[in-house]
Amino acid sequence: FVLPCALPHRTAVAVRPRDDGNLAIATLGSDGRLHTSPVLSLARLQPGDPTGWAAYPAGVAWALRGAGFALPGADLLIVGEVPTGAGLSSSHALECATALALLDTAGRAPGATGGPGLAETARRVQRAENDFAGAPTGLLDQTASLRCTEAHALFFDVRSGAAEQIPFAPLSAGLELLVIDTRAKHSHSESGYGDRRRGCERAAELLGVKALRDVSQSDLDTNLPSLPEDLRPLVRHVVTENARVLATVELLRAGRYDELGEILTASHVSLRDDYRVSCRELDLAVDASLEAGASGARMIGGGFGGSAIALIPTEHRTSIERHVLDAFERHTLTAPRLFTAVPSAGAGRDR
Repeated sequence: FVLPCALPHRTAVAVRPRDDGNLAIATLGSDGRLHTSPVLSLARLQPGDPTGWAAYPAGVAWALRGAGFALPGADLLIVGEVPTGAGLSSSHALECATALALLDTAGRAPGATGGPGLAETARRVQRAENDFAGAPTGLLDQTASLRCTEAHALFFDVRSGAAEQIPFAPLSAGLELLVIDTRAKHSHSESGYGDRRRGCERAAELLGVKALRDVSQSDLDTNLPSLPEDLRPLVRHVVTENARVLATVELLRAGRYDELGEILTASHVSLRDDYRVSCRELDLAVDASLEAGASGARMIGGGFGGSAIALIPTEHRTSIERHVLDAFERHTLTAPRLFTAVPSAGAGRDR
């Protein structure tokens, strides 16, 4: 179970159809310069070619063609404001916008006759990320980028595909979600994510279940001793985190925003101590925001760097931001980027 909301930050993909079966990709960098990749033949795309940033939009084209969508070719121009390397799913924002653009050129836009649904589109984007770009991601980020709606969080059951829009308007309770982009990115992030995923899969196999979500919290005391010691904290995190998601959904349904903070912080402690994907910068962001009056805070994303979120009283935002910045300065760390997250709508077409 996952419960994301989409940010207002955007990645836009302008598209012009081609009729020669080729894909040309350009991106407007933050330096104001245009960066282009070599023109690619859609029929010859394969994992490992191209590499670098172009692998993400090219991988989407490859995945869509593999699913039977006849793409005529396209020129793509990409421009975005989603911070990269911040654990805020910038790659998925790019991939989802690319998917919608390419499907539109083929007359197969989601919701149109013959077009895939958003859930299927998310799975194609996942395949592009997993099999073409080589990143072992799940379905959370793609689904959030495509299916979130304004002023809601998306309660998503990854196994069944069931989704429910849960009203999420913290401003109504005098609260805001402060995003703290630590600007930290550690070299072992991708390998560490994969290691933990493989550990969870191994633990599920040893326990005789399809996935760790099939282990109940009440069964932990019975099941954990039967596992190798290195797998126990991974199982404990996954099982308790699922319980925290379900508890958060019930609190949001009841509008009990004042009780969310404790769950957020407990989630971070579990990510830090059991799943072991936090880092010095993320822990400092969480600790400093709590010291300054946040009701709760946790890291987000894959870990080992990136961003944390803190649920804060709107009236104390300035003092909390100042305290976080001062804490990073005292620890001689790069100043974090701070902004408020407003639950926003996912990807769509601008006319």
